[in-house]
Amino acid sequence: MSKKFEIRREVVVPGTPEQIWAAISAETAGWMFPSPLEVPADGSKPDSPVIATWEPPTQLDIHMAGPDGWFNNLEYLIEARDNSTAVVRYVHAGVFAEDWDNQYDGASKHTDFYLHSLGQYLQYFAGRPTTYVSVEGPEASGTPEAMTALRNALGIDATTAIGDTVTFDVPGIGTISAVVDYLNDWFIGLRTDDALLRFYGRNAFGGNVDAAHHLFAADADGEAADGAWKIWLDSVYV
Repeated sequence: MSKKFEIRREVVVPGTPEQIWAAISAETAGWMFPSPLEVPADGSKPDSPVIATWEPPTQLDIHMAGPDGWFNNLEYLIEARDNSTAVVRYVHAGVFAEDWDNQYDGASKHTDFYLHSLGQYLQYFAGRPTTYVSVEGPEASGTPEAMTALRNALGIDATTAIGDTVTFDVPGIGTISAVVDYLNDWFIGLRTDDALLRFYGRNAFGGNVDAAHHLFAADADGEAADGAWKIWLDSVYV
């Protein structure tokens, strides 16, 4: 049975409203995933029927509708504060057709992780060209214990905390040394000098453990990185 939902968040992030507007409108590959919206180079409103409000740099509303009352709405409100920060008020509303509790729980937890990654992007990588890599884990990563195996492979243990550095090897890429910037039962965020590495414990919501990385090195090879991370993630669950 279909049922409406609403997720509300308010976060303070670094940057000017203009930088934040660019991040949520044209640079989503740097912190979430690539948007299907093609924002013109001059920043003008894209030619898309899903844009309900386009008021740079303060408000962006995206609204999608379907049959039987289905809809999905994303709203961002940006308000400048002192010391080069701003408040982002975010509302995600829509309809889940089935398994409402599990879908809401997953969407709510993903929202917190994405908004954290937005802050990391704005603080360390704002405006830099991004190579986005997304890898789905194997079927074996869908078990309840899957995130424990991932933490072990990343060098994360019970004493690891936000701000600690972990080191691990990815064949085809080399030794990676990264700062832990996000860590809970469902998600792991690591930051290097030229990347945000994101791991999603979607096994908790009926899926597999996935990886989605935002690479900012000028010479990043997306195809090679995709292959290397796929082999590495598969090896964690052999």
